[in-house]
Amino acid sequence: MAARQFPAWLERSRDEYAKDLVAVGQTPEAALRQADDSVAGSFPSGAPAPGHAVFDVVDDAGDILGYLWIGPDTSPDPGAWWIWDILIDADKRGRGFGRAVMLLGEEYAREQGAHTLGLQVFGFNTRARGLYETLGYEATSVKMHKRLN
Repeated sequence: MAARQFPAWLERSRDEYAKDLVAVGQTPEAALRQADDSVAGSFPSGAPAPGHAVFDVVDDAGDILGYLWIGPDTSPDPGAWWIWDILIDADKRGRGFGRAVMLLGEEYAREQGAHTLGLQVFGFNTRARGLYETLGYEATSVKMHKRLN
């Protein structure tokens, strides 16, 4: 991703994360606060941390369809990598772009010395969960909650 595009991407990524947090029950204010804290922690200088990369997802015509943020995870294992964020624009989903990006992300991580690649997906995102499962990703933990009205 071009450096000039990074601030807009960072804002979009934060907004998408806040939207997902609202979908799982947080208030809009709390979701935005958590998303802001996450951005500040991950990008304290406004740029990706060492080893992290943000890629535009581009089709054959050169149109940007989404993005991928990938880099080392937070464990002490330098070969453990993480997909920090991935998004394909809603009107472009279901055409194989997500699968292609995941495979390219795996290849990129391997080239950087990764031996594992993890990710987190919200429970409501069944389409993405299905894709990840067909690519061989397995659940390593499940967080659950129940609304008590």
